Amino acid sequence: MFKQGHIMIGGIFPIFNKEISSTSRFEWEPLGVTCEGFDLRAFRWTQVMIFAIDEINKDPALLPNISLGYRIFDSCASPTNAVRAALTLGGQPDGIELTSSCPPAISALIAESGSSQSLAVSETLGPFQVPIVSYFSTCACLSNRAKYPTFFRTIPSDYFQAKALAALIKHFGWEWIGVIQSDNDYGQNGILAFTEEIKTLKICIAFIGTVLRTYPLDKILKVVEMIKQSTVKVILAFVPEGDFYPLMKEIVKQNITGIQWIASEAWITAARPSTPQMYQAFGGALGFVVQKMAIPNLNPFLTDINPYRDPSEPFVKDFWEIIVTYHLQRVNFRNQFGDYVFFDENGNPPASYDIINWQLNNGHVPTSLCSNDCPTGTRKAQIRGKPTCCFDCIPCADGTIANFTGAMDCTACPQEYWSNEQRNECIPRTIEFLTYYEPMGIVLTVVALLGASLSLLTMAVFIHYRETPVIKASNSELSCFLLFSLFLCFLCPLTFIGRPTVWTCMLRHTAFGVTFALCISCVLGKTIVVVTAFKVVQPSTKVIWHFGPIQQRCIVCSCTLIQVIICISWLKLKPPFPDKVFRYSNKKIGLECNTGSEVAFYAVLGYIGILAGICLILAFLARKLPDNFNEAKCITFSMLIFCAVWITFIPAYVSSPGKFTVAVEIFAILSSAFGLLISIFAPKCYIILIKPDKNTKKYVMGTNANKKYNLKIKDNDHPVYTIPLPSVQLAVQSKLVCSASMAFK
Repeated sequence: MFKQGHIMIGGIFPIFNKEISSTSRFEWEPLGVTCEGFDLRAFRWTQVMIFAIDEINKDPALLPNISLGYRIFDSCASPTNAVRAALTLGGQPDGIELTSSCPPAISALIAESGSSQSLAVSETLGPFQVPIVSYFSTCACLSNRAKYPTFFRTIPSDYFQAKALAALIKHFGWEWIGVIQSDNDYGQNGILAFTEEIKTLKICIAFIGTVLRTYPLDKILKVVEMIKQSTVKVILAFVPEGDFYPLMKEIVKQNITGIQWIASEAWITAARPSTPQMYQAFGGALGFVVQKMAIPNLNPFLTDINPYRDPSEPFVKDFWEIIVTYHLQRVNFRNQFGDYVFFDENGNPPASYDIINWQLNNGHVPTSLCSNDCPTGTRKAQIRGKPTCCFDCIPCADGTIANFTGAMDCTACPQEYWSNEQRNECIPRTIEFLTYYEPMGIVLTVVALLGASLSLLTMAVFIHYRETPVIKASNSELSCFLLFSLFLCFLCPLTFIGRPTVWTCMLRHTAFGVTFALCISCVLGKTIVVVTAFKVVQPSTKVIWHFGPIQQRCIVCSCTLIQVIICISWLKLKPPFPDKVFRYSNKKIGLECNTGSEVAFYAVLGYIGILAGICLILAFLARKLPDNFNEAKCITFSMLIFCAVWITFIPAYVSSPGKFTVAVEIFAILSSAFGLLISIFAPKCYIILIKPDKNTKKYVMGTNANKKYNLKIKDNDHPVYTIPLPSVQLAVQSKLVCSASMAFK
């Protein structure tokens, strides 16, 4: 297209959008190159350029006495043809009748639509300082002013479109998408900018297919197969219309539907994607268009194009053939989606579907995810070798939760909380301690009260029958002390039951330590008296006197005082305190008494063990004394039970969880207390209550004691006397010995 003017402006447009190379029949024949695929939009661009130049020439105020002319070439959407056209425009025109000897060279060039073509033209004419203005090249690479100083454009860079497309995809929650790019600067740079933008938006690209208008069919089919095998429901096509059209035809041919297409500005307003044939697959495509405005008087100019006005005008015949064909194809389509107007005053192409039509046609927003969002109670686990959008959903571990969908990690519950079964909420842990109203607490309480009652009942029996030989022989005072201490021992477990407090924690351990020290001290006193009475060879009255009632009380008090001092030191330095224990159960908090000082705790137990060990040794030494009444045997047996219980208690105490630790400790206290009560006092009560005929001095002394054991005592006032040892035991333990001589009266 040519028009002479004082100032010439060049134009390069892809009026035909596909270059075809014909094969030569002979080696000497050159390859033929033809163009096909008449592009209505590109033809309209040429007409808008011609219209603008005519409007400028008509206005005398703009360029008085100066006219603008133009030379317009078709590039066939090929960089090679675009360079050829640029070189032609930069040189002298051939085959044109000139009115002057030196026709003006072009002062500026309007070119090109494709970014690859614009790059080629800019690199060709840029060194000659020819201004180049593009109307549709959006590659961000063309913004390099150092490399392309004379390049300008009237459309934004793809840098902004990439940001907008990424924001659009993020807005609809599409995280798993496919990408189609053209194998040129436009597609490659556009997708590069897009991938950089989505790195922080948690959007993953499943595949990248590459197309080009000159690609053979097998390459196009590979991209089609890639789409069919993928699970994506959203595909971004960053391609020009001409490069995309071969793929579009195959997609329609193979009836690939159900995909939400995201379009770049290069084809969202193009004509061919908007035909009825393409609508089934590409209807509802979303994309951004450059803001436009109405051009006055453009519509009459476009509608006036016809082959009768100037039959020799280039491309008009091709234009009318396309228009008639489109009109026939769109009769039914127009009834559904409104009138089809190709030549509108805004310069738009036909029938692009906006978001309203997209919503009406689709009815809902489609989803496109490689993996569905993990529900509450689970977290994302990356699948090795796959994009970050592909993941498995792993249930949260115990004690952690995820209370929203799509959680990357599970959140740990606070220490006093635990996760529910769904792992989506932290619930308070159950506070656990031994209570009075649970079965185990009830049983232990009843047993403790039973033991305390039996101790009091036994004490009442001993007081009532205190003048009988059995009671006298067992030292009634120490026996009552022992029964009182056992009564306190049976009451100790009551401080172990119930919610631990500061006072109960201090009381339970110290009360236990002191009462058992008192109890074992009483047993120790009884044991020393028995051993002394039977094991001292040729004793004097002084030896017997040294283990009278006063000395026995001193033994009990002094041994108990040591334990009291240990407990006071314990409470003073590091007393027991209520503590929450989390290690026994995930869902429960064990509320128990922390011993405070473990050294003091084991010192209390150790001291009781030392007293019990001494009692056991002494009683063992006296185990073979006269048969009918030998309290040493009872003490030996009781100490064996006591030591066995507490030796067993230590590992059980350490290994028992939660409230069972307290139950084990209570069981040890009750077992050892019952062992002492039954072993020492049951035989005596049996004789007193069941066999009163044996509650005599003769039975207590035994029938054959004189033959085996005799005690010879000599003092200044009396001759030597030989008496049976049971009588000595009876005399000593019943407090009848005030002096040696009184023992024989």
